[in-house]
Amino acid sequence: MPKMTSFRRPPKCHGRYRRRRTRRGVAAVEFAVCLPILVLLVFGSIEASSFIFLKQSLSVACYEGIREAAKDDGTEADARARAQAILDSRGVNDYAIDFPSGVEALGRGDQVVCQVTAPTNTNSPLAGQWITNRNLTASVVMLRE
Repeated sequence: MPKMTSFRRPPKCHGRYRRRRTRRGVAAVEFAVCLPILVLLVFGSIEASSFIFLKQSLSVACYEGIREAAKDDGTEADARARAQAILDSRGVNDYAIDFPSGVEALGRGDQVVCQVTAPTNTNSPLAGQWITNRNLTASVVMLRE
């Protein structure tokens, strides 16, 4: 039988370890590049959802207020109180409720107009001070009964 020579093999894990360490570095760099983009997307989605909720809240309050004002015995005070109750329950800040044509002086079949306005910066959950302020307005027109 031939004599077996022994030779030393390089450890198998040596090459794998180097590749694994390199991959970890690449993953860390990818994470560092992608994280700000992901954070912007998440916070942007939260802000957009907040503004959609604000606009919907203004619309609902305006509609409910004008329903109260359009009744035969409806008054501006009752309509304003109804709209305020909805806006307060939804946590809307710094809103303004306006009935430009009035309510009590209108006759049957006349148009009643309601406008509800609120700023975006005081109603923003996250970045109100960094986003330019816009006033969102909802307006509804209904005929008096």
